[in-house]
Amino acid sequence: MSDNKRSILVIEDEEGVRDMVSRMLTKHDYEVSEAVDGLDGLRKIDECPPDLIIADVMMPNLDGLTLVKALKTHRETKAVPVIFLTAKGDARSMIEGINVGAKYYVTKPFQMDDLLGKVGKVLGDRGHRL
Repeated sequence: MSDNKRSILVIEDEEGVRDMVSRMLTKHDYEVSEAVDGLDGLRKIDECPPDLIIADVMMPNLDGLTLVKALKTHRETKAVPVIFLTAKGDARSMIEGINVGAKYYVTKPFQMDDLLGKVGKVLGDRGHRL
C-alpha cells in the first residue's frame, strides 16, 4: 500500500502548526514531508515533487505567494496543487492566493476536518501523478 500513498509537503514556519498538520495527515495515511519556509520548500519540491503542497502565506525567506508563482512557471511543478493555510484572512489576500493558483485558501484558526476534506477533494481531483 505504501507505493500508493499520496505525498504532501507541509510548508509552515510555525513549528506547532506544522507538527499538528503533519501528524493529522500521517494519521490519515498520507506520506508527509515538512519544510520550515518557502526556500526550504522549494529545495524539497525540486528533490521530489509532492502530490500536494500545504503552505503558509507569511513566511521568512520566501513567502507562500512567491513560492506558488515560482512553481507555476516550471513544467515539472506547475500542476502540483497548493492549499494555503494562513492567518491572512482578509478578502484581498484570499483573492490574491486563489489568483496565483491555490486550489483552496484556509484561514487560521482552522478546523482539521475542514482541511482534511479539502485535501481529499484536491487529491481526488488528481487521478495520477504527472
